[in-house]
Amino acid sequence: MRRSIATVCLSGTLEDKLSAAAAAGFDGVEIFENDLLACPLSPEQVAERCAGLGLTVELYQPFRDFEAVPEELHLRNLRRAAHKFALARRLGAGTVLVCSSVAPEAVDDDALAAGQLRALADVAADHGVRVAYEALAWGKFVRTWERSADIVLRADHPALGLCLDSFHVLSRGGDIAGISGFPAEKLFFLQLADAPHLRMDVLQWSRHHRLFPGQGAFDLARFTSRVLAAGYPGPLSLEVFNDVFRQAPPDRAAVDAMRSLIVLEEGLGRRDPAAARRETAAVARRDPAAVARRGRAAPPPPAPAPEGFAFVELAVDAESGTEVARTLAATGFAHIGQHRSKPVQLWQQGDARVLLNATGTARAAIGAFAVETGDPERSGRRATALLAPALPRTRGAAEADLTSVAAPDGTAVFFCRTGAPDGWLGDFILSGTPGPARTGITAIDHLALSQPFDAFDEATLFYRSLFGLAPEHDAELAAPFGLVRSRAVTDPGRRLRLLLDGTLLRRGSWAPAVPDPQHVAFHTDDIFRTAQALRDRGAPLLNVPANYYHDLDARLAPAPALLAALREHNVFYDRDGDAEYFHLCTEILGSRVFFEIVQRSSGYTGYGTANAPVRMAAHRAAHTRNHTAATAGTRE
Repeated sequence: MRRSIATVCLSGTLEDKLSAAAAAGFDGVEIFENDLLACPLSPEQVAERCAGLGLTVELYQPFRDFEAVPEELHLRNLRRAAHKFALARRLGAGTVLVCSSVAPEAVDDDALAAGQLRALADVAADHGVRVAYEALAWGKFVRTWERSADIVLRADHPALGLCLDSFHVLSRGGDIAGISGFPAEKLFFLQLADAPHLRMDVLQWSRHHRLFPGQGAFDLARFTSRVLAAGYPGPLSLEVFNDVFRQAPPDRAAVDAMRSLIVLEEGLGRRDPAAARRETAAVARRDPAAVARRGRAAPPPPAPAPEGFAFVELAVDAESGTEVARTLAATGFAHIGQHRSKPVQLWQQGDARVLLNATGTARAAIGAFAVETGDPERSGRRATALLAPALPRTRGAAEADLTSVAAPDGTAVFFCRTGAPDGWLGDFILSGTPGPARTGITAIDHLALSQPFDAFDEATLFYRSLFGLAPEHDAELAAPFGLVRSRAVTDPGRRLRLLLDGTLLRRGSWAPAVPDPQHVAFHTDDIFRTAQALRDRGAPLLNVPANYYHDLDARLAPAPALLAALREHNVFYDRDGDAEYFHLCTEILGSRVFFEIVQRSSGYTGYGTANAPVRMAAHRAAHTRNHTAATAGTRE
């Protein structure tokens, strides 16, 4: 299928949007009227610009409040439409989108609507364009695709067809079973948008909270497969209204949008491979050039199942490197190796490996992590096909050739196979062995990565597409310094867990003492043994306020002995049915990183998110106290 994007999805001027869409590989665009009105270029110059970028103008939109109105208003609407159809021709757009009316003058009369739309189609045909009629989910009377389809069929005009918008259909819980039986010649356009499930006014939901496919909760593969089964011949086009996307750099948002369509098409092929082959053959008959375009970019190879974390790498400077190393030793890790050509240390306990990279100036931050995979080369090819930016890497002779790509927040993601003869461990001069699990830590349980304000949904799609990580446990937290979003993404086997956090609103100049915290969570089978061992070894453990345990007793009523142990060792607690979760934290290391040690019983899949606001406040108090003490010591 051709791939198209509405200019309303992107920020910037119309010229910015067209350049970004072309650079991301789109075949065409829907031009939104407001973008054209603000553009200094004439319609002919816009058409020329699109042609020069290799873009077709698939649609001009929107034309509003036309049908089922009194005759005098109908005549004025026809005059207005004639101007817009002439404009569409100047742009080179062959189709104009007409939304179902929300005009106060509109009446509930489908026969009148059909008759007036037929008259509109006559005018459109005179100008050499078509009308794609769309049911707005908040239309005054026409709100469902079925009703708009009935009106189109009743009007019975070759220049009038249907536009199906996934948001308008799925937000109302529409029955999509009948779409596959709708006449293909009347399916003029398809618009795709995902969205989270929200309980709010549908107009506000649509105008502010749409997402690219794969970032929300709609089953777009099922919806799109129904449309394709009907024989729809046009492009897959994205129409996403989102306040965050319209603030993001347009080139980055366009790449995110293209990635979403690649993943959607992949899902369509998995859903019905035979139908995918039939669709390709049909496209070849209609548009051989489209097949050639598709052939230039091979579909991504299937994702190898992730097998866990190979390592996490912390970027440190001289001061924070000393602090982190001291804390790793106190938590039972052993410094077992040094990189052959770089200032990178290898620390390990059990199967948990931490690299300390002192090549930069960061005051302790998660700079990279590596995913264990049975086929690193295939994982790398998949990332490239999904437009993940490859990161340049300097390596010495005989060092492992590791592929890494940049996640939306800038974190480097590596693909590796630790046990391979030419694996990454060979890059280190080993000076020891991990030895016994000194404090009971056995592996990395999860990583928590703070996302920039405008990268949260992009990150969800990024990890979902590369590794097949599904989102779960969405939450909004009333943290001490504003609302925080939290979302986990994990694979079916729960061997690779990531916790994504971000602010709901862009922060101003005033921020907490620990902005954008990150953490590495290590697993233990005995939280109290580990807690005691860490205390004995002098690890900088976070003190939990007594008020937390009073509330915990009221909420969950743990056994008195358990409550006493939790309080004694500063352990947080959560429960889901009979499944339990225990976690304790170190203080902040450097400016934003801390370690967490967790014990989860079978059946607990969460992350103790309800405890996060208390932990954030405790971290701020400890960090401020330590900073004040350090400042006073410097003055003395």
